[in-house]
Amino acid sequence: MQRRNTNQRKLIYEVLKNTNIHPTADWIYEQVRKEISNISLGTVYRNLKVLKEEGKILEINDGKQSRFDARTDKHFHFKCTSCAGIYDIDKEGIIEINDAKLAQMGYFVQDLDVVFVGICYKCKTGEN
Repeated sequence: MQRRNTNQRKLIYEVLKNTNIHPTADWIYEQVRKEISNISLGTVYRNLKVLKEEGKILEINDGKQSRFDARTDKHFHFKCTSCAGIYDIDKEGIIEINDAKLAQMGYFVQDLDVVFVGICYKCKTGEN
């Protein structure tokens, strides 16, 4: 079933594409309300779900809340325990996965989701 691409969904996606802070639905809602004053938080949540199902965004859930990312290429995330910021980490050279070895063990990897947890460079150097 083809979904129609609503103006609301387009704007939600644009807001998310134009930030790298991995925002919550509440933050996205506040940004979208600047353009569409009568949009509801429920509409934002429903459209985020659709965008995720379509593979246009990622949902990062840390057990407390969901954050969203319009960058859908294969990459990792770093979550700072001090400021709660989430940062994109390019995967090249960070972790090498041996698919052949995993296959020998009886595992077929379909996807990989890695979140590093620690202190970000901004908090460590006092740049916040």
